[in-house]
Amino acid sequence: MSGESWHRALRALAALCVDPAGLKGLCLRARPSPARQVFEDQLARLPLPLRRIHPGLTDTQLFGGVNVAASLTEGHLIRDAGLSETPATLLLAMAERASSGLAARLAMLLDGSTEHALILLDEGAEAEEAAPAALTERCAFHVDLSEIRWSEATPLMPAPADLDAARAQMAAIRLSADHHDRLVTLAAAFGIHSLRAPQLAANAARALAALDGEKEVTDALLQEATELVYPSRATCIPDTQEPDTAPEQPDAQPDEAGEAGETTLTDIPQELLIEAVRALLPPDFLSRLESRARAKRSAQGSGAGLKRVANRRGRPLPPRPGRLDGRARIDVVATLRTAAPWQTLRKKARANAPRLIIHPSDIRLKRYEERSDRLVIFTVDASGSAAMARMAEAKGAVELMLAQAYAKRDQVALIGFRGEQAEVLLAPTRSLVQAKKQLAGLPGGGGTPLASGLQCALELAELGRVRGFSPALALLTDGRANVALDGAHGRTKARDDAQAMARALAMQGLKSVVIDTAQRPGREGADLATWLMGDYLALPRADAQAISAATDAALSG
Repeated sequence: MSGESWHRALRALAALCVDPAGLKGLCLRARPSPARQVFEDQLARLPLPLRRIHPGLTDTQLFGGVNVAASLTEGHLIRDAGLSETPATLLLAMAERASSGLAARLAMLLDGSTEHALILLDEGAEAEEAAPAALTERCAFHVDLSEIRWSEATPLMPAPADLDAARAQMAAIRLSADHHDRLVTLAAAFGIHSLRAPQLAANAARALAALDGEKEVTDALLQEATELVYPSRATCIPDTQEPDTAPEQPDAQPDEAGEAGETTLTDIPQELLIEAVRALLPPDFLSRLESRARAKRSAQGSGAGLKRVANRRGRPLPPRPGRLDGRARIDVVATLRTAAPWQTLRKKARANAPRLIIHPSDIRLKRYEERSDRLVIFTVDASGSAAMARMAEAKGAVELMLAQAYAKRDQVALIGFRGEQAEVLLAPTRSLVQAKKQLAGLPGGGGTPLASGLQCALELAELGRVRGFSPALALLTDGRANVALDGAHGRTKARDDAQAMARALAMQGLKSVVIDTAQRPGREGADLATWLMGDYLALPRADAQAISAATDAALSG
C-alpha cells in the first residue's frame, strides 16, 4: 500500500511539473526522513526556480518596498524587490507554523498570479498541527509520506525532455462537458463545496493526459485526477448503499433502448469514481475531521496570553536596534541620537554626502508591551464547620477585587468545592452588581474534594486563555483533602489526585497563591503550594481586606 502511495506522490509531482500555474502547488506532509529528502530532490524538475521561505517572512521580503536604511544612507529613494516580482516556486518550510496573516498574503499571491507555485512542507506531528487551510485549499495535491520506507522511495520521474514535450502538448487537451459535470457532482458527494477542487482536478487530468501522451482525457485519467485531488478535501463519506426495494420501471420502448443504455453507462463510472476516492480516505478519517474542527474552534478564540512585545501600542519599552521589515516603526529620536556622534567622521569620508548620514546600524525601532486582562480565579474550600466563615471572607475579597477591576483590568471568578465535587459559583466578570447578586447565598459543609476544585480551576483557566485573559489562581484551603476525583473518600487517594491536578496547573505556567485558612496551619498547605509552584500565605484569621491585599501582591507582576 505504501508503494502505491509513493507512486501517486510522484505522479502528482510530475503533473505539477507540467502545469505549475494551473495546479498552484502541493502540500507535502512528512517529518524529516530519507524518503522526504528523495522527494524534495525531485522538486528540481519544476520549471520555475525554487525559492525557500519561512513562516517569519515579512511583507517587504514578499512584496518588496522602500529600503529606508539604504535610502537614508544614499540620499535618494531605494526600493528592494520582493519575491513576488520574480516567477518562482515558493517552498514554505514548517508550513504548520505559518500565521494566518502570512497565509492570507500567499493566498492572495496565488490568486492574483499565474506565474507562481507553492510547496508546503508540513511537519506537524499531530492532526491539529497542519498547514493553513487557506493554502492547502489552493494547492491541488496533498502528499503524505509518513508511512513511506526509504527502500520504496525510488526517484522514478519523467525525463526533462518528456516534461517539456508534455507542457507543449497540454495546451491542446480539453475536457468534455460531461467530465466537468462528473467532477462537480463527485465533489458535492464528498462535501467539497469549493469550486477550486473541480477546476484543479480538471487541470490535473489534462496534465496527466499530456504526461501519458494522450490527446484527450480518458475515464481512467479522470479517475486518477480525482484520486489525487479529492481525498484531502473530503468532509464527509457518501452513502453508496442501494435501497432495499427499487420501484419498478416500465419497460423501455424499442426506440428508447439506446437512450436507456447510454444513461446506465454514464452512471456506472460515477459510482466507480466515488468508490475510488472513498478507498483512499484514511481509516481514521472521521476522527481527523473532528480534530480539525476542534483546532479551528481553538484558533478562532486564541488570545494574547500574559504579555507580548508589540510594535504599535501598549506600554513603551526602550528602543532596540533592528531590521526594518515593514511592520516595525522607527524611533526617530533614538535613531538620530545614535547617529549624531558619528557625523563628523562620516562627512570626512564622503565629501559630497547629504547633511545627515544615517547607516543601517543606527536604526532604532519602537517597542511596546501589551498586557492582556487578568483573570483571578478564587478557588475556595467550602467544606467543614468553618466553611461559612471562609466563604464569607472569600465573598468580601472578591467584591474588593471587583471594585478595583476597572483600574487594573482584572476579572474575577469564584469556585467553591465541598461534598464530592467543585462548582463554578461566579463566572468571570467585572460587574460588581452581578457578583453581589450571585454571591448572596453560598453553600457550605461536607467533605473536601480538593482535586475536583483544582480540576475545575484548570478548566476555567484554559477557557480564560482561549478568550485572551491571563489567568491566576488564588486558592483558599487548609489543604487537607479527603475526597478523590472519582468521589471516593480516603485521604491517600485524595492527596494523590490533588497532587496530580496541582502539577497539571503548574505545567500551564499559572501564577498561583495558596492561602492557608486553617486555625493551625500544617504541612498540607505548604505542600500544595510547592506542587503548584506558587506562593504560600498562612492567614488563619485574615479578613477580606487582608486576603484581597495578599492575593493581589502575590499575583502581581
